[in-house]
Amino acid sequence: MHRFVLHNDEIVDARQKTLSAGQVGLLSGWGVFSTIRIADGVLFAFERHWQRMQHDAGRMHVPFPTDADQLKSALLRLAEANNARNATLRVDVVRNCGGMWEGPDQTRDYDVIAFTSDINPWGESARLGMKAHGRHAQNEFAGAKILSWAQNLTWYEEAHRQGFDEVVLLNERGEVSECTSANIFASTGGEVATPPLNSGCLPGVSRELLLDEIRVPAITLIEKTLLPGDLERADQVFITSTTRDLMPVSHIEGLKVRSDGLDLVEQLAQAFAKYREAYVKRNVAASPDKITV
Repeated sequence: MHRFVLHNDEIVDARQKTLSAGQVGLLSGWGVFSTIRIADGVLFAFERHWQRMQHDAGRMHVPFPTDADQLKSALLRLAEANNARNATLRVDVVRNCGGMWEGPDQTRDYDVIAFTSDINPWGESARLGMKAHGRHAQNEFAGAKILSWAQNLTWYEEAHRQGFDEVVLLNERGEVSECTSANIFASTGGEVATPPLNSGCLPGVSRELLLDEIRVPAITLIEKTLLPGDLERADQVFITSTTRDLMPVSHIEGLKVRSDGLDLVEQLAQAFAKYREAYVKRNVAASPDKITV
């Protein structure tokens, strides 16, 4: 984590004690968050992150900021303070009030907390473990990106202890849903499929951009129910996330996966990078006074 954090509208030193033990959201994981890529001083796909957080906050009864531009400006000030021109940013909206453990000193319905860090060096490919019943697709809150993240972190830690980088999470029907912090895709020929939202997966921003915005000749991206066997039959499996972009999968626990579609993944990765570059240029041109880091 970099030196400075955003606490509501103030940039403060990360060592400064600004939070309260009685903030209900911190005690219970009652809040929403998103991880955003800072690319050349621009908050990449900020609108999509905002919309998803706002939607999830409504589902979880979390009070949420009403002014997207104000939050964006505050996050850019944080990036500038940390000289984080190309970095990763996490923003949390934490519910402060409600329940028997609410502190007596709460004056705000919610707190906004954000911090930045260097982009993680993930490597060239991913080795995936497998976790049955890792997602409950029928749960009312399936797919929400909320602060209660301990399950994912536990599985992620176990995966590393077992020599894996991530974990494929299956739902109660035995279908592929997602990974702990990434969406998953399987390519067969020119068709690239990712599990639909009714699998219980989170609607990752990189996933949505690939489905909605990225166009490569002779490649079709679709949502489709996937079983573990479909991953084994695919030409190539890859995962996506804000910090990874697109990463090929070289191994999945219990399956024999192929690597015949690396050229396709590279084409999609290049198209994704070009889309981000164009997004950055548009935002710099539209708001040159705001991009100062």
